Amino acid sequence: MLGRIRSARRAASSLHLTPGRSSNSRSTISAAAVHRQLLQHRPTVAAALPSSSSSHFFSTTSAPLSSAFLKSYDEHVAERAAMANGKLGGIAPKPLDAAQTATLIEELRAVSASSSTPEAERLVELLSHRVPPGVDEAAYVKAAYLSAVALGKESPTLISQLRAVELLGTMQGGYNVGTLVELLSGDDAELKASAAHQLKHTLLVFDAFHDVVELYNGGNEAAKEVLESWAAAEWFTSKPDIPEKITVTVFKVTGETNTDDLSPAQDAWSRPDVPLHALAMLKNERDGIVPEKDGEIGPLGQIDELLQKGHPLAYVGDVVGTGSSRKSATNSVLWFMGEDIPYVPNMKTGGVCIGGKIAPIFFNTMEDSGALPIEMDVSDLNTGDVVDIFPYEGEVVDRACDEVIATFELKTNVLLDEVRAGGRIPLIIGRGITSKARVALGRDASVADTFNLPIAPTDTPKGYSLAQKMVGKACGVDGVPPGQYCEPTMTTVGSQDTTGPMTRDELKSLACLGFSADLVMQSFCHTAAYPKPVDVVTHHTLPDFIQTRGGVSLRPGDGIIHSWLNRMLVPDTVGTGGDSHTRFPLGVSFPAGSGLVAFAAATGVFPLDMPESVLVRFTGTMQPGITLRDLVQAIPYTAIQNGLLTIEKKGKKNVFSGRVLEIEGLPDLKCEQAFELSDASAERSAAGCTIKLNKEPVIEYLQSNVVMLKWMISEGYGDPRTLERRIARMEDWLANPHLMEADDNAEYAEIIEINMDEIKEPILALPNDPDASALLSEVAGDKIDEVFIGSCMTNIGHFRAAGKLLADNKSATLPTRLWVSPPTKMDAAQLSEEGYYSTFGTAGARMEMPGCSLCMGNQARVEPGCTVVSTSTRNFPNRLGQGSNVYLASAELAAIASIEGKLPTVDEYMSYMSNVNATAADTYRYLNFDELPEFVEASDKVEISDEMREAAKKLSIL
Repeated sequence: MLGRIRSARRAASSLHLTPGRSSNSRSTISAAAVHRQLLQHRPTVAAALPSSSSSHFFSTTSAPLSSAFLKSYDEHVAERAAMANGKLGGIAPKPLDAAQTATLIEELRAVSASSSTPEAERLVELLSHRVPPGVDEAAYVKAAYLSAVALGKESPTLISQLRAVELLGTMQGGYNVGTLVELLSGDDAELKASAAHQLKHTLLVFDAFHDVVELYNGGNEAAKEVLESWAAAEWFTSKPDIPEKITVTVFKVTGETNTDDLSPAQDAWSRPDVPLHALAMLKNERDGIVPEKDGEIGPLGQIDELLQKGHPLAYVGDVVGTGSSRKSATNSVLWFMGEDIPYVPNMKTGGVCIGGKIAPIFFNTMEDSGALPIEMDVSDLNTGDVVDIFPYEGEVVDRACDEVIATFELKTNVLLDEVRAGGRIPLIIGRGITSKARVALGRDASVADTFNLPIAPTDTPKGYSLAQKMVGKACGVDGVPPGQYCEPTMTTVGSQDTTGPMTRDELKSLACLGFSADLVMQSFCHTAAYPKPVDVVTHHTLPDFIQTRGGVSLRPGDGIIHSWLNRMLVPDTVGTGGDSHTRFPLGVSFPAGSGLVAFAAATGVFPLDMPESVLVRFTGTMQPGITLRDLVQAIPYTAIQNGLLTIEKKGKKNVFSGRVLEIEGLPDLKCEQAFELSDASAERSAAGCTIKLNKEPVIEYLQSNVVMLKWMISEGYGDPRTLERRIARMEDWLANPHLMEADDNAEYAEIIEINMDEIKEPILALPNDPDASALLSEVAGDKIDEVFIGSCMTNIGHFRAAGKLLADNKSATLPTRLWVSPPTKMDAAQLSEEGYYSTFGTAGARMEMPGCSLCMGNQARVEPGCTVVSTSTRNFPNRLGQGSNVYLASAELAAIASIEGKLPTVDEYMSYMSNVNATAADTYRYLNFDELPEFVEASDKVEISDEMREAAKKLSIL
């Protein structure tokens, strides 16, 4: 596979652009520069034309083929068509890569311009419709050829100059834009008019917008036409209105659908291949769902049967989309229930998703994809019902009886505009182009005459919460009240490896050649331990993709994304990440799907309807034997007692859902400890989390982190300029440390008080729901088969505590299977140096590479049907193992369960913990890199340039 990647790079050897650097190290490249490189590389690359959309290029031909490319391609088509026993026609072939595109173009070049054979037509159609748009390497090959033909630098074959211009207009932005802009100044009136028409409907023009304005100011009439069209939002108004009535057939999944159900972790390797990955949606049998092959292929037969009714399907569930922030879950739903996107292979838009409750991140990814998500009572909707949805009236009518069976209100007044535009991201970009075009033409910037703009809240809050102040700072105001639409600056963006390839593809589709967010980091924590061949390719190719755009890339084996990303944070700033557990202990983050993460990385801002906040205030003192993990579980436990959270999925109540969880009362926690609390806000379906800390632990953390980042530079991590700039920002903060605080009169949707004096025993999450909670005394004695100590919910102190408990165990062997996986390679090295690895080995523990290990369930897994105590983040059904029953608990309780082979009684637990408490000061020490000689010596050799210090100062003002 790597050989194939390399051969593709050789086939289009000069395709790889090296973006220039701006003064703040963000990668940039102008449209003109791209255009010059395209023409420069014209002799080695090429592309071709899209005729009307058809499907016959998917099918093989029975006649003998003279085209070697088509013969090879048809073999691939046949192989994919046979998958899943051919149900629903199998799956679509993959989009063409750079090497295939180059080969196809060479065959096109050899065909006479007058040829009209079926083979020639298929070559043209494949090039037109099966090459990804944006800045994909295959798009580069295609754009280079089309540009050369359009500009008369290469003789046309099957594609005329005019058709080449038309095809450039289908590529959305990036490599096609420079040629279209140049043609506005050309002598050929027909080509000029066509180029103008294509640009009118192209949104991803970025800096080329200013080139068009410059031409307009110079009197260019074609440029004026383009600006007038952008100002009139013809790119939007030319799209069909959302119909007054949408008829769908209901596909209902009762209970809770989490993103593991829609995009199983074991199939994460296939996520970039949307039609292949979609086969795994709902692959496990459950009430009302009959998979094609249980545990492998989802309910294709049921879907096919429902489609025979002649209407698109609507996904309906009691609770939809809880769990991880994987856009692959949305992609899978839309693959069966959405609409094709012209000239964009293997991606779909549109579709309807209805839930009694839709998890916030999933709702957002549906918005981003151009779908229509609706929250309403679904009790009268059943699989097979044909219903009419009236989006403007907010009613759902059962066609069988012509009665209204449900009513709803759209979440925002902008939602239907998002659907019409093809998604929230194109709407945001397009509105911006329209506004800028109006200003360039000397008009008012407002676009309220064309678009439904977010409605600002009418009530002014008495005071702002901590999160509202942080977001306000990122928007240049004092605070942002709940319900206010805003676009905060993204200081830190994270991406991990099971969503990273999708984020990469989204960045390509956004024509992103350089990041605008100050720091973007990529990790490989989910696939490093047990990589599949496709993962190995990702490990070799994704770092270069990230670093050439100015991002920071970790390495396989480094460990968990959050344990690294948290050490790169600047206090009181805002960020996001393509993992639902991107929950900063400093500042606030709003995790998102890969599309929105790519948008934040590329543009440096993030669209946000500011959520309400729920305040959790801890009082009293932590009792002996009680851990932070118990306080984590005390939050849902208390909410259940207060009637604010229910376990039943039908009519689910969750006070935290879609709101910011703000925590007070634990100001002296170390930042590593604070993350244990913020991390678990993901399991509450909260939009984000803040924790009020004193300055002292934050100062200690940043002093350590400065040394670690300098060590990274000395070790060759890139992009070094981005790391330098972040170090400079940290040092600026340390020179004048200050932390924001909530106003005393801040308003909250709910305030939950938790008295730590009353928590006398551990609190666990019950199988298999992270909300379901119980005291240890209520479940003591349950037999335990396997134990996992690891995940982002752990830090080095947890492993020392577990090690000491295991060292005190006198039994020859454990009655359980014990898995141990530290969060980072630095933790593993320190634990090894202190002798804990020897202790774990003596106990018979299975030592895993630092990383996510069992937590996600995509690598090693526990035995089917076993009972587990785990320190992982969540315990959804089948996540850690097929049919497994998983308790979530502290590392200390997990270690004791591994020794006892059961959940201990409270007395047994406290007896064990008395030994841990006796050495707590030694046990719960954290990695301070400024105290570790190896790191200090390396950091002393790194100097931060004046250029990066100046860039950091400018950013710190924002």
